[in-house]
Amino acid sequence: MSQARIKESTEEKTKEISAQLTLQLENFALDAQFSAPARGVTALFGPSGSGKTTLLRCIAGLERATGTLHVNGETWQDEQQFVPTHQRSLGYVFQEASLFSHLSVRANLEYGYRRIPASARKVPPEQVVEWLGLGRLIDRRDPAKLSGGEKQRLAIGRALLTSPHLLLMDEPLSALDAASKRDILPYLERLHRELDIPVLYVSHALDEVARLADHLVLLEQGRVIAGGMLNETLSRLDLPTAHLDDAGAVIAAVVAQHDETYHLTRLDFSGGSLWVSKLQQPIGSPVRARVLARDVSLATVMPQSSSITNILKVHIAGIRDEGADKVMVRLAIGDAQGLLSRITRRSRDQLDLALGMEVFAQVKTVALMA
Repeated sequence: MSQARIKESTEEKTKEISAQLTLQLENFALDAQFSAPARGVTALFGPSGSGKTTLLRCIAGLERATGTLHVNGETWQDEQQFVPTHQRSLGYVFQEASLFSHLSVRANLEYGYRRIPASARKVPPEQVVEWLGLGRLIDRRDPAKLSGGEKQRLAIGRALLTSPHLLLMDEPLSALDAASKRDILPYLERLHRELDIPVLYVSHALDEVARLADHLVLLEQGRVIAGGMLNETLSRLDLPTAHLDDAGAVIAAVVAQHDETYHLTRLDFSGGSLWVSKLQQPIGSPVRARVLARDVSLATVMPQSSSITNILKVHIAGIRDEGADKVMVRLAIGDAQGLLSRITRRSRDQLDLALGMEVFAQVKTVALMA
């Protein structure tokens, strides 16, 4: 291998977040090892008490764990050194916005920006104001009177303006009501599209993870039990995420056609297409669709005269019992996409389903995530 190729390979290897951290608290032990891409959103997902926030605090240096931590080629912690929090190039968004009540909205937003050297500033304030829709709020003098969603958008903007190498978000929507969550999610999606800063996003809400994340790190009782690309990990039958009530798959697609007669839009992806209610996005726009396992039924022959519009030819890639009466079936579509289908054990036996078998998936509902 040439020296140039070796250098390129080495540089690519360093462009990741890798952690091997252990911490013993009074009633909890963390022993977490994972790696994640140095771009996009990586969700740290698991039930309450699984160690998500503790792991995030260790990455921030707020908890003194032992082990190693590397971010984009920078060593933040190893056997020889421990970089303190204030020297780690990170932004941290907590569950509560924690704004400075004595400062105006503008002063809150620019607090960190004014404290870093001009040469280190990567994101201009006006860009953050646009991304987060803060224009009509910027001249407000009392941040305490902002809504919950507005406060959290301001807190996110404040973190971004420190131009961090890594953005940590600890359940930023958990303190918001349903309406505020709906308001802020489009802004988070826009950041996902626009930002070149890797994000570690803590959540115990699967719908948030499905909507925002590219990569998933799954925690359980202080340990990382799995990690990988979002849809691949969500559809693994050996993991608890595939057996939650709202288990499902996320499909990356593009807008392929608008049907004005029936007010529908066709989404194309590797292995098939789905029709959804008409979207405003132009042809070629990338979209993300979520299909819940409970909304997918199976047939061994192509259904005829059905009211269900979306019928996909798939192969059975896995079958796993769920209790006494249910079965979860993992379905492969093409080379890169997959679905889950939750059916009864009786249906499995009546259809005589088996691994590798070609079947037809009837998709009753498709939720557009972004």
